[in-house]
Amino acid sequence: MSAAVSAPPARSAAVTRTWVSTTYFAQGLPFMLINFLFAAYLTDIGVKEAWIGYLNYFGFAWSLKFLWAPAVDCWGTKRRWLLIVEGLLVVGFGLLTLLLVNGPRTAAAANGNVVLQVAIGTLAVLAVLAATHDIAIDGYYMEAIADPTEQAAYTGLRSLAFQVAKLFVRSALLALAGWIGWHWGFGLGAAALALLWLFHTAVLPRVEAARSHRTSMTEALGGFGRAFKTYLKQPGVALVLALLATYKLGDQLMFALNTTFLMREVGVSKPDLAWIGGIVGSAALTGGSLLSAWAIQKYGWRRTVWPLTLGMNLNIWLYVWLAWSVAQAKLDPGHPAPGLLVVTAVYAFEQFAGGLGASALIVFALRTCNPQFKAAHYAIATALASVGSATLGAKAGEIVEHVGYTRLFLLSFAVAVPSMLILPFALRLPQLQDPVK
Repeated sequence: MSAAVSAPPARSAAVTRTWVSTTYFAQGLPFMLINFLFAAYLTDIGVKEAWIGYLNYFGFAWSLKFLWAPAVDCWGTKRRWLLIVEGLLVVGFGLLTLLLVNGPRTAAAANGNVVLQVAIGTLAVLAVLAATHDIAIDGYYMEAIADPTEQAAYTGLRSLAFQVAKLFVRSALLALAGWIGWHWGFGLGAAALALLWLFHTAVLPRVEAARSHRTSMTEALGGFGRAFKTYLKQPGVALVLALLATYKLGDQLMFALNTTFLMREVGVSKPDLAWIGGIVGSAALTGGSLLSAWAIQKYGWRRTVWPLTLGMNLNIWLYVWLAWSVAQAKLDPGHPAPGLLVVTAVYAFEQFAGGLGASALIVFALRTCNPQFKAAHYAIATALASVGSATLGAKAGEIVEHVGYTRLFLLSFAVAVPSMLILPFALRLPQLQDPVK
């Protein structure tokens, strides 16, 4: 087995803060380039909603990454995996940038375009690499900071760095793409990742001791199999699995084509979307997450989960109203169309509400984990919770093409209802009780 060693005494807390910040920024950057910026590009050139929706299938790379995670433990070190995969991501996004230099600029040109097909194939490979990159970063983090108390102390910094990466893509890269060209947006993203790779190559501490015994893949998979069986033996496992799979389903379906809806249906320009989605949206999401985390800590999860859940799901009706208002304005010139401030307010509240539900889901997932297999159990729980965005979310474009955005958002609320029906029964489970203070 691999053994973690403490960071050398010369390593200061400032050094640790630096590499924690840069590695988790590097984790968020590929995720956003794949899941946000490319969808915005396809929207801008006029590709059909159905094809944009299919990009959600790339989410399976993150949902299923626990299946090949044992390989990162079995061979090499986490640092080596991190650097090799990060270097491959730089090459891949560089190739994607070159492809987009000659990529289509209109929907007509995109139809059957070989360059675009190669770009999407490249994106599929990059999704698998990015998910593997996540495994290596999380593994390196746990090797380099072995003390659980110290790990918890840096959790906020990890989250902040990831959010800054999202802000960077949603604001700076999107605005650059709008002003100069899409290949410039992806090019700057690739350049930023290249600088991070060079920095990590030079700075990341070597924290893993030499292996006296190299775990085989069979042993690693056997250990994961035991963890999986243990997870399925917890009380009320059917309720746990059902709630994990459905808890954020409405929010995930509503958000599957959010960028396309704002750009194409509402008419938000790329520069406006850069500050709405980047600055306003990130601030609202962070605020919702912080508020829900504070409420859970102060009042307990069981007392706060209903207000947080209702806040997340009832928010969907704001999008129903927004889509209906936009549609009415197109049909009737006398009907006032929602202005940019109204659109911004709806978007901000959606992000805020999503933050409320995200924190509630994290605490729920953690409470389903056995301390003996906490990492594996959490990977299983989060994978199940994200499957909805990769399956139902991928069909969002087809739904829009058949019935429009208003009915898509109505359907989003409909698929959110099952979680609220399951929740009262799940709250009776012993593992979901709040600890006695």
